[in-house]
Amino acid sequence: MTSNNIELIFVIVNKGIAYKIVKEAKKQGVKGATTTMGKGTASNKLLNYIGLGDIRREIVLMVAPSDIANTAIDALNKKFEFSKPNHGIAFTITVSKVFGTTSCQTEDNYMKGSEKQMYNLITIIVEKGNAEDVMDAAKKAGAKGGTIVNARGSGIHETTTLFNMEIEPEKEIVLIISKKEETDPIVNKIQEDFNIDEPGKGIVFIQDINKAYGLYGD
Repeated sequence: MTSNNIELIFVIVNKGIAYKIVKEAKKQGVKGATTTMGKGTASNKLLNYIGLGDIRREIVLMVAPSDIANTAIDALNKKFEFSKPNHGIAFTITVSKVFGTTSCQTEDNYMKGSEKQMYNLITIIVEKGNAEDVMDAAKKAGAKGGTIVNARGSGIHETTTLFNMEIEPEKEIVLIISKKEETDPIVNKIQEDFNIDEPGKGIVFIQDINKAYGLYGD
């Protein structure tokens, strides 16, 4: 019997590996996945710590009940060895509501799990062309690296979505994983350098990471 609490499984791997990730996850009961492309921004000096460099990466998003998600991410870590340098990153984030799928149902009285949460996912959405500058600012505040995703739709007037948020064409999304004590300095630096609080300058939001592999030697 599966749990009614829902997790988003987030996996970042080398180009060409995503289909293997999805295949293994489905063996563990995950019903489906979405794959997109991104670019790592970590320097070679830091590659051994977070497994991201200036090369193309594949990002796999999968939603599953928390017990299946935990089993799946453990199995993925065992098979793909995320703790080894340049093997990728995998983590889970709590989802409070899910719409558009019958395979996952959430409870209205959802409560977070008791596992100690040590990391945050910082998501920054900015105009196309600004993502590299955002990463430079974040690194000055202590970020070890990140992933840049182009949020361009297939048509000039089309939008894409991220965590139920519409993203207009010609935007870039920067994903940064930070230790909790490093999150505020990184976000504050980005806000200061890019005037994020002003209308139209961008969006920043922070989420707790529940379980993670491949981060800072975990």
